[in-house]
Amino acid sequence: MRIIIPMAGWGTRLRPHTLTIPKPMLPIAGKPIVQRLVEDLVKSTEQKIEDIIFVIREDFGKAIPEQLLKVAEAVGSKGHIRYQDVPLGTAHAILQAGDFLEGNVIVAFADTLFRADYKIEAEKDGIIWVQKVENPSAFGVVKMDSDGVITEFVEKPKEFISDLAIIGIYYFKDGKYLRSEMQYLLDNNIQKGGEFWLTDAMENMKAKGSRFFKGEVIEWLDCGNKDATVYTNQRVLEFLKNEKNVSPQASIENSTIIAPCYIEENVVIKNSVVGPHVSISKGTVIENSVVKNSIIQSKSVVKNKLIADSMIGNNAKIEGRFDDYSVGDYNVLID
Repeated sequence: MRIIIPMAGWGTRLRPHTLTIPKPMLPIAGKPIVQRLVEDLVKSTEQKIEDIIFVIREDFGKAIPEQLLKVAEAVGSKGHIRYQDVPLGTAHAILQAGDFLEGNVIVAFADTLFRADYKIEAEKDGIIWVQKVENPSAFGVVKMDSDGVITEFVEKPKEFISDLAIIGIYYFKDGKYLRSEMQYLLDNNIQKGGEFWLTDAMENMKAKGSRFFKGEVIEWLDCGNKDATVYTNQRVLEFLKNEKNVSPQASIENSTIIAPCYIEENVVIKNSVVGPHVSISKGTVIENSVVKNSIIQSKSVVKNKLIADSMIGNNAKIEGRFDDYSVGDYNVLID
């Protein structure tokens, strides 16, 4: 079994947090999004994952490939890096790892996390993970027959077809067959909006007799923008609430930590209330503050502030002040 993870976008909707690192490398409860995705995918199959191929941009630099190879190594797999520097669609991105499209293959786009009590049934032609959504026009969706077989794939339908959105995780029994169908799209310039779509390749496979089934998803966690990422951090911390997630190397003085939180080593917290649902990376200092439902990355400083529902990057500094008031009867002060 192999896993292919296309992640060649910077994630512009999450700027400024993605100005220096791509979105899949942002931390969620102490681990990059892509690492949590890989760990969940490994749990979804009883087969050994031999190879994990990350499709990235060359301008990500040298550090990102090194981190990704360690992600693969940590789950007992061999990591590989391939590049897509021109955004020509999902099928084009997967084809950059075409030399690994053989046998059983999982394809997972690295901007989403999921919870699923589900093991891949490897004998099926294909499995598409889906989730019901309120606004299906923003997603690729599927229709199914009474036997649970997918009958139609539609990208961002303008009229209602289905509310089962494709979340970006797929299993294919025959990677070589998938590769040939995607290559057919490129060879014949079959595109929509200037992009080559994986769903078009799957539609061709279905028309030739392949049977695709839906994957059961308990929860789909998006990381598309700041609010969604903060919410995903909250949910992951809830999943981890029975684990010890406060480093003994953190310095906590005259402060209250309200679980669940994730606090890394060399974090300093003084005279503050932190939590619930807060993730703090190495070397950050928090003093005289209240922080809840937020992500704070490494080596940042927060002093004299009330912070909620926030993302704070690396090496940032946020400092407020304490005000001295003399407020009379019936006055209302709103900052």
